[in-house]
Amino acid sequence: MKKWKRIVVKVGTSTLTYPSCRLNIRRIEKLVKVLSDIRNSGTEVLLVSSGAIAMGVGKLGLSKRPSGLAEKQACAAVGQCELMYIYDKLFSEYNHNVAQVLLTGSDLKNPAHLENVRNTIHNLIKLDTIPVLNENDTVSTDEITSIGDNDTLAALVCEAADADLLILLSDIDGLYTADPNKDKSAEIIHRVSQITPKIRSLAGGSSTSQGTGGMATKVNAAAICLKDHIDMVIANGSDPLILYDILQGKEAGTLFSSNLK
Repeated sequence: MKKWKRIVVKVGTSTLTYPSCRLNIRRIEKLVKVLSDIRNSGTEVLLVSSGAIAMGVGKLGLSKRPSGLAEKQACAAVGQCELMYIYDKLFSEYNHNVAQVLLTGSDLKNPAHLENVRNTIHNLIKLDTIPVLNENDTVSTDEITSIGDNDTLAALVCEAADADLLILLSDIDGLYTADPNKDKSAEIIHRVSQITPKIRSLAGGSSTSQGTGGMATKVNAAAICLKDHIDMVIANGSDPLILYDILQGKEAGTLFSSNLK
């Protein structure tokens, strides 16, 4: 069984919140407990967390997610505070410190900025913290500053952190032979060794109103990871206990790895 020493776990908005944009308390509490236990086992953990805008919507009592950029940024500013407060509170119960790292596209595209990001992440890990990373939605507005989605962000964080494994927790079990929402005969693909045109053709859009990512962004993230020989798994985040199965090498979700035989 392969031993991954440093992992990045990305959790999507639909995993953290209900359709009402209110926090799924039971799920986030279980997620933090599992991640804390994994860290206690000796595996280094980084968390890429979506959910700031949705949580801002819930915190402000809005009836729906806004469509305007300025309104989304305002919700993100409110929601990011709430998100980090919850992570800090829950991880502290298991004696782990968290650190907030907000990134923009320019931080990851500019070589000097990227080096600063790398140094910050590596020092936070050295200080035995669990970095919680997200795109800085309050300032990321264009193709230069915006990363676009947290699947891509998570893959880029893996590169910067020299991680061994990326786990994308979403509302789908993995990559399927067809859209399982439309085709009942669709079967999950458990192992992928390279991103071919056929694999890309299986990717669709976001399946929820809260999230911005979809299978296409996850396959793009896999391509980034495979290029750097980083393993990646797409799995359903409805039960965070699945993280144990993944780290134990059990068949869970879809594993992307250039080392598959």
